[in-house]
Amino acid sequence: MSEELGPSLRQWTDARVALGRAGGSVPCRSLLDFRLSHARARDAVHRDFDPAALAVELEASGLPLLLAPSRATDRASYLQRPDLGRCLSEGAREALATAVVPEGYDLVIILSDGLSADAAHVQGPPLLQALLPLLEGWRLAPLVIAPFARVALQDEIGAVLGARAALILLGERPGLGSPDSLGAYLIHGPHPACTDADRNCVSNIRPAGLPPGAAALRIAWLLHEARRLGFSGVDLKDQSPGQDGISLPSS
Repeated sequence: MSEELGPSLRQWTDARVALGRAGGSVPCRSLLDFRLSHARARDAVHRDFDPAALAVELEASGLPLLLAPSRATDRASYLQRPDLGRCLSEGAREALATAVVPEGYDLVIILSDGLSADAAHVQGPPLLQALLPLLEGWRLAPLVIAPFARVALQDEIGAVLGARAALILLGERPGLGSPDSLGAYLIHGPHPACTDADRNCVSNIRPAGLPPGAAALRIAWLLHEARRLGFSGVDLKDQSPGQDGISLPSS
């Protein structure tokens, strides 16, 4: 690749393109940058999650908070046994049961570290700050903080609370340039028999990807549309008109 073309490509992407070369290898600076990014990604997976600190940041939402851990008891078991992250601990089910109301809820929002605690701490609060005003009129369940959760944990949490929809926000698998990327998965009618085909996903939520404000608009559009149509997943296509001037469907 010509040296003239390299800068032109790099202005459009953070991907490792047009790095140049030193003999038969990449330049030393590019190699060190790669190793640093790889180390940051590994650190993000293993960094400790602090539910108490996150709860303090989320108090401004005005919603009650509940702690509902999965059956994974530590980072090692979470990484080695994905099935444990899809099920609530016994104590968590009891805690959620105290918040059940006869009329049910329109939506429960769950936050978890997933594969990046940094994502939950850094992107979670601003995303919720932008999202909650777009859900005016919805009967919201208490916010649930669920350490060591996999996506499917939203099914059990939603079913226990009697919620018509569930939204889980959790850290995505870190990439070499995105160790703090948050993913949002929503489902209409959560229950234990749901599959990934029943979910919609909004990913790469971070300032350098899809900024929290823009992500909130897209998530709100999908939630309103799922409520109006009565389903989510592969049959619900994201036809939101874009980040500017987005209008939410009536539900």
